[in-house]
This record gives sequence, structure tokens and C-alpha cells, in this order.
Amino acid sequence: MTINNSSGGHFILVGFSDQPQLEKILFVVVLISYLLTLVGNTVIILVSCLDSALQTPMYYFLTNLSFVDICFSTSIVPQLLWNLHGPAKTITATGCAIQLYVSLALGSTECVLLAVMAFDRYAAVCRPLHYATVMHPRLCQFLAGIAWLSGVGNTLIQGTITLRLPRCGNHRIYHFICEVPAMIKLACVDIHANEVQLFMASLVLLLLPLALILVSYGYIAQALMRLRSALTWGKALGTCGSHLLVVVLFYGTITAVYIQPNSSYAHSQGKFITLLYTVVIPTLNPLIYTLRNKDVKGALKRLVRKDNTREKILGK
Repeated sequence: MTINNSSGGHFILVGFSDQPQLEKILFVVVLISYLLTLVGNTVIILVSCLDSALQTPMYYFLTNLSFVDICFSTSIVPQLLWNLHGPAKTITATGCAIQLYVSLALGSTECVLLAVMAFDRYAAVCRPLHYATVMHPRLCQFLAGIAWLSGVGNTLIQGTITLRLPRCGNHRIYHFICEVPAMIKLACVDIHANEVQLFMASLVLLLLPLALILVSYGYIAQALMRLRSALTWGKALGTCGSHLLVVVLFYGTITAVYIQPNSSYAHSQGKFITLLYTVVIPTLNPLIYTLRNKDVKGALKRLVRKDNTREKILGK
């Protein structure tokens, strides 16, 4: 990994330093959100692994999503909290490179993983009699592997190209994280080719998965319209509603930053939009999947009852 060290071995993450009062509020909000992210997603992983009723393709992918969210937040939030709490806004060149590679890999993985989950919902609603045959364990592992490999491949290409750009001493990043759209702005050479490359990568890893999600839900809607059953509609909403809400939140924010990184909207509101998909949405995901999902709530109740029964037996 080659890192351009023309910035003197560190970068300054300007972040929200021009609004000190906002920094204090954000510190509390981000800290609470991060703790909820860790707890909520860990609960989903444990429940999905411990309850046999949840050992299905849907919850296998949900476990992957929860793990991605934990790692994604952890790659960003600790450094953000450190910068919000004190006057030092610096991050080492190595730390910046690690944050860039890891967060980009995990964000890209989530994009593809959400498309894989949409295909799983399509199979469940449109091919219910053949669902177990279609979504067999090997295919689930293969699809999850494709999501992870896509993220790793994207970050190795985009991250390496971005870090090798000459910066001519520029080391002030007008953001709170080391992210590709913010990093390429430090370059002291023509970055048009990099912007085109970023746009093309965004098309592949953002718009292509989003198109697959829309196609999957188009087929789901067609299947439901043919059935015209209130009970079937209710089951489908319970099955697909949580995933669709997560898709809207995640893609609605991340596309605003990556599809048009030089737009006036992305430039002025970019830090706040990034806060949404790096801090807030990983917190909301477990809440959405537990509050709107009877299976997860039922599994939690069963695990609590088991613990209570065990305590009573040990107490006797």
C-alpha cells in the first residue's frame, strides 16, 4: 500500500470545528447512537445464531448486515468522537488510509448485500414452494461472498488510486472522515479522471444494486397484485417492509454524496448526510428489523424465557 506522505505524516479532519456548540451536541448524539448500534446489531447476530427458527436465508443475510454495520460504525465513530471531544482534529496518514480502505469496503459490501437480500425476498414471495430449493445454503454463502468480495475489490481500486494522488502539502480534509470524495479534493493535479472513475464505480456499486432491488420488488408487487389477498399482503409487508425501509434510508443518503460529489448540495450538506449513513442508519437498522418483525421479537421472548427458566432451576 503506497501512501502519499506530502502532508507531513498526518491529516487535519476539519469536520464541525467551525461550530463548537454543535460539536458538543454531536458528541452526545454520536456516542449514544454508537452504543445502540453495538448493542442492537449484536443482539440480532446472537438471536439469529441461537434461535433455530431464525436459521434461514433471510436471517443469514441479516446477520451479515448487522456485522457490516458494527464494523462500519467502528471504523468511523471512535475517531469522530475523539475529534469532537478535544481540540486535536488530526489523524495519522496510516490511520486515514486504514479508515478509507475499511469504511469504503464495508459501505460497498452493504450496497451489494441489500441487493442480495432483495433477491431473497423475491424468492420468498414469488417462489414460496421452491424457496428452500432456490435459496439453499451454498447459494446463500456464495451470494454473501460476492457482496464481501465486491466491497474489498472496490476499496482496493478506489482507495489505492485516491491515496496515491499528489497533494502538494494539502492536509486539511473538510470532512470528519477520510472518504474518497473528500480526499480527492486535496489533490494538486487535475482530478477529472478520478471523478469519472468515482462516478463509474458509483454506477456499478450503487445504481446497479439499486436497479436489481427495484426489479425484485417490481416482481413482488406483480405477484401480490395477482393474488389480491389481504392476508398475503400482510405477510409480504411483514417480510419485505423492513428491508425496503432500510434500502430507502441507506441509498437515499449515500447516493447524494457519491453520485454527484461536486454538486452544491453534496458540498454544503455532505457532512450531515454522511452522518446519517455512517452513524444514524446503522443504529436504526436493528430497531427497524426488531420492531417490525414478529419473528425476531418472538425469538427474543423465547430466549428471555429460557434464561428465566434456567435461573429458576439454578435457584432451586
